Amino acid sequence: MQRSSVILVLIVRGAGVGAKGWPVGHATPWPVREVAWRAWSAGASGEQAAAAAGVAPAAFYQWVRDCGGVRPRAPRPRAALRLSAAEREDISRGLAAGSSYAAIARGIARPTSTVSREVARNGGRRRYRATRAEGHAFIRARRPKPAKLATHTRLRGYVETGLQQHWSPQQIAARLVLDHPDDETMRVSHETIYTSLFVQARGALRKELTTCLRTGRTMRRPHRPRTEGRHFIDDKVMISARPAEAADRAVPGHWEGDLILGKASKSAVGTLVERSTRFTMLLHLPGGQHAEGVAAAITAKIGELPQQLRRSLTWDQGKEMAGHVAIKAATGMQVYFCDPHSPWQRGSNENTNGLLRQYLPKGTDLSVHAPADLDRIAAELNARPRQTLGWKTPSEALTELLP
Repeated sequence: MQRSSVILVLIVRGAGVGAKGWPVGHATPWPVREVAWRAWSAGASGEQAAAAAGVAPAAFYQWVRDCGGVRPRAPRPRAALRLSAAEREDISRGLAAGSSYAAIARGIARPTSTVSREVARNGGRRRYRATRAEGHAFIRARRPKPAKLATHTRLRGYVETGLQQHWSPQQIAARLVLDHPDDETMRVSHETIYTSLFVQARGALRKELTTCLRTGRTMRRPHRPRTEGRHFIDDKVMISARPAEAADRAVPGHWEGDLILGKASKSAVGTLVERSTRFTMLLHLPGGQHAEGVAAAITAKIGELPQQLRRSLTWDQGKEMAGHVAIKAATGMQVYFCDPHSPWQRGSNENTNGLLRQYLPKGTDLSVHAPADLDRIAAELNARPRQTLGWKTPSEALTELLP
């Protein structure tokens, strides 16, 4: 039985392969790696994925680093229709003996046209060598081919500019269609952009551009669900009482709000997101998450808006909103509160807070950001194209709604 078959039998039977049996590096057979990658892609931890394949965790983490977190392609077996090395040797000997293409073809049970094309593409009768022909065939069959971003300078420049503006790969891919509707060469998928960033062997995009991604990661990781705690306040109007026009996003002026907390929850930045356009405003909270300061910041920021954009505000049940009655009195906006443990009821705000963590990282002191810094961050976020807006930017969508 071949070695690869033995490996597969061991894996199927659950026996595993000893961690010391496969050293760190590229010597580990693909069937073993495939088991680990499959578990990793399903959301298992690195240790669990390594255990599933029967290898040391250090070995698996080395594979992940080598591939940038992107699952590699399985080795490509030689197709049955392709000439083998032995057949090329028979062709070479037949040519040396002066045999015709038809005679050589009969000897290896191949069409005459296959032999003639093989010889023509590898130097002709006088220069054909089996070893060199085999090497050229291997190079031609290699996958993946050179990355599109590595060979298309103009497209690569557009992608790099978008990344430097903190656009996501999906935003870049979609915006290309809007900005170059008649140029089919200016097309690239967001997966290709990610692959070019994380798999540096493809040599398309600079590794340092990964810092422009929202997560700042240098490799892809499986999605992990997040949970968050909840606080409660009294005298609240629940989201079930919110008008239908807010729920279906048909009318602008309905906002969602929340806080982004800094290190040890000692600093905070408020976020306001308009439901129809996803337009974002940030609140400077030098006093942290105290209710009085939050109410004052919301009142001041909402006061900058025209009357038609002041309809309602939906917030989580956090104690920072203890002053919601004062906010309503000052702004004329009804404040609604989400149900406990229901962050999806503020979906636009939750998504925006995730985007803002690129600028306001977790575990940092957010009090260092002045009002001008927050306005700049909000302006950049509002200039990003959004899929839900047909790849318009929030600023463009809001401008269309204003008289």
